[in-house]
Order: sequence, then C-alpha cells, then structure tokens
Amino acid sequence: MKRFIEGADRTQSTLLPDCLDDYIAADNPVRAVDAFVEELDLRVLGFEGAEPAATGRPGYHPAVLLKLYIYGYLNRVPSSRRLEREAQRNVELMWLTGRLTPDFKTIADFRRDNGPGIRNACRRFVQLCRDLALFSEAIVAIDSSKFKAVNSRDRNFTPTKIERRQQQIEESIQRYLEALETADRTQPAEVQAKTERLREKIDTLRQQMRRMQRIKEQLKDEPDQQRSLTDPDARAMMSQAKGTGIVGYNVQAAVDTQHHLIVTHEVTNVGNDRQQLTKMAVAAREAMGKRKLQALADRGYFNSPEIKAATDAGITPLVPKPTTSNAKAEGRFSKADFIYLKRSDAYQCPAGERAPYRFSGVENGLTLRRYWPSACPQCPLKPRCTTGDYRRITRWEHEEVLEAMQRRLDRNLNAMTLRRRTVEHVFGTLKHWMGSTHFLTRGLKNVSTEMSLQVLAYNMKRVIQILGMDVTMKVMKVAGS
Repeated sequence: MKRFIEGADRTQSTLLPDCLDDYIAADNPVRAVDAFVEELDLRVLGFEGAEPAATGRPGYHPAVLLKLYIYGYLNRVPSSRRLEREAQRNVELMWLTGRLTPDFKTIADFRRDNGPGIRNACRRFVQLCRDLALFSEAIVAIDSSKFKAVNSRDRNFTPTKIERRQQQIEESIQRYLEALETADRTQPAEVQAKTERLREKIDTLRQQMRRMQRIKEQLKDEPDQQRSLTDPDARAMMSQAKGTGIVGYNVQAAVDTQHHLIVTHEVTNVGNDRQQLTKMAVAAREAMGKRKLQALADRGYFNSPEIKAATDAGITPLVPKPTTSNAKAEGRFSKADFIYLKRSDAYQCPAGERAPYRFSGVENGLTLRRYWPSACPQCPLKPRCTTGDYRRITRWEHEEVLEAMQRRLDRNLNAMTLRRRTVEHVFGTLKHWMGSTHFLTRGLKNVSTEMSLQVLAYNMKRVIQILGMDVTMKVMKVAGS
C-alpha cells in the first residue's frame, strides 16, 4: 500500500526487546496507582498475606492484587474474569504487576477476603487528600442513591408481593380449569395433547402456590418481613429517579463542595435516609479533620432528633423541611403563618389573637407542646384557618433548633442548588462506570468492599484531574518517604 503509514512486520524478530517502561507515558494514571499502593503499609491496613508464610507454596503479594483491582475499577473493568484476561494482554497491567497473571479465582478471593483492608486503603487516600489541603472548605453535601444488587425483583419477596402472586396463580389455575373442562366436554381426538398440556400447567402452578406459601411462612422470621433469594442482604427499595422499585442497596455519601471528592461513604440496606444525617456528617468531619462542618442534605434527611444530635455534635445542618400538611394547598393558613412569642411562650395567629400553651404530650418519643387560642369559634378568619373547633399548633420541645436551621436556609438560598450539583453528579458518574448491573458481589460486607474500590478509583481520578499527574506523583512519593 503506497503513501500510507505502514506498521511493523509481525514476523520480524528483534534482537533486543523494547523496555516495558517505554510503553507507559509519564502522565499515565497507572503510575499513580503504583505509587499509591507502594506507599501503603498493607499489614497495618489489615490485608491478609502481607507477611509470607515460612512454608508452603509462595502466593501473590497483596500489593499486586490491590493494584490490579484499583486499575480495573479505574478503567471500568471490575470483573475478576475480565481482569484475568487483561493481565495477560494489557501492556499497562503487565507493567503494573510485573507481568504476573493471577487467575480469576485468586483475584476474586482477594476482594472477598480483604474487605477491611480495602476499605482502610480507601480511607487512607481520603487522609492523603486531607494532607494536601484539598478540604479547605468545611462544607459537604450528603445524599444517597439506590444501586441495584445481583438479586432480581422476581427473587425478592414481601407479604404484599406474595399475596399478589398467589392471586395471579389462582386466576391462572381457574382459567386453565375452565379450558380443561371445555376440552373434556368436546373430547375430539386432536385436543388430547392440549388437555395433557393444560394439566401440566395446572400442576406447575399448584407447585408455585405451595412454594409461595412456604416463603410466606419464612417471612415471619425476617425482621423486616422481606426475603431475597440470590442476595440475602439486598432489599426492595423505591427508586425516586425511576419512580419504581429496585432490589439493591442504599449508598450514603458525603462529598466536599469544593473539589467534589467523596469524603466518606457507607452502604446500607435501609431504604430511607431519616437516621443517616448525624452519622454521615460526623464521619465526614472526622475524615476531613475539621472541628466544625456544614452539612447540606435534602428533605429525605429531615428528622428532628437527628438535626438536634448533629447540632449538638458541632455540625451545622441545612436540611429543608418537607411539606406534610395540606393546609396551604387547600387555601388555609399553615404553621409558618403563626408567630412564636418566646418571652410569653405563646403563638400569635394571623388574626392577631394569642394562642397560649395548654399541655404537653409524648408522640413517637418526642415531647410535643400544644397551643391554641380561645377566640377560634368567633374568629372571622376561621374558615381560612381550620376545619375543627380550634386551631391547634404543635411545637417540639427543641423547636428552636429547627427554627435556627430554617433561618440559615432563608439566608442561603443557593444551598440546595449547591447540594444537588455537588453530590448528584458523583452518583451519576459512579453508576455510569458500573453500568446497568451495578454491583457484582453479594452480601452487605462484599458490596461495601466493592463500593470502596469504586470510591477509591473515583477519588484518585479526581485528584489527578485537580493536581495534575506531575504533582500527584510527587505527593505520592513524599507520602511514602
């Protein structure tokens, strides 16, 4: 072929092979992976096999397999079987592992058996980011997202699902019985095969009915009345993004608003976020090494005791209050239209009347104070206020904490916009990397390990983009010295 760039002859022998290091550019991220793992004290972090046994066949050093996995998650190759193939043909992995080619079982066992060490390595990288002063702004955005497990929806059971499935089976059995009765009346020779087929379907459906009944009895022993057959720890959850349910895990994350680095994360199988605010905010503050921290979260995290606990712990939460009353939608005054008078411990209603304190009660573990005015029956604004005899106002004993947070939100109108553009992009990136299947492993412990590898790869890529490859490599070498 004339006037084209020509490649080398495949059959041409070379006297001296090329140096493998020449194939890896100076700005290749694989060099950062190698430098970071070489800096780690794997024995202190909790990796098995860091100290070789005196007898027996030598094994792979955990540093080799950790490098392999970080590279895999950094390049969207999380499967142990695919990593086995890549180690045999990928020049970057040949350079990274010293041309070692562990089999897929060894690779998979390393991820399964070294969960604590991998999670500690993820925390060590966050500590490295803290040492680099990348967390200068003590503000984090906290959010969660639902990630699919390997368990399909058809293999997840709840009492409601079982009742619905039993009803469908009963309807199918009845339909087949009616078809069988029709076939028996007509008795033509050509429907004999159809009759046998209908009887087989009825037997199959009755077996399914007995199976549903057994699972229904087993659900009574489950604390949350739910069972997943493929991944026992996976749970059915509502996915707000898709408007439907998925079977998976709820991943909590705290992301710093300056550089969008994941400060801390946790995998749970609880479908809501109401008990997660304080835990995630305190963990983020400790990871960032700050005395005080501002935490932005959405309405799903609004929980009065959690907000009080976070405030007492030195966290400044900014969580909008969800609208649970239909008063505004129906054209009536809401609680926000009533002014609290702290000095007299009373409320002033929109008509100017005072609603004094009446009594206290305990509901769901919260001490609530009740207020209402005496002038409600004769008030001209009563149709716009309440449908009952009196308009009662409820106040939590620590309501001033919620009022102070609302004032901060009123002053910071862009807080929720900042939260959304910080953390939701991170979850979108992670799900794009993981693909439609999301998690590959089973069980909460193994899924947490897999998520730590994803977070470590994400943070490493972010740091390289922020600092550049040259600075990142210098930092790695200084940290290891």
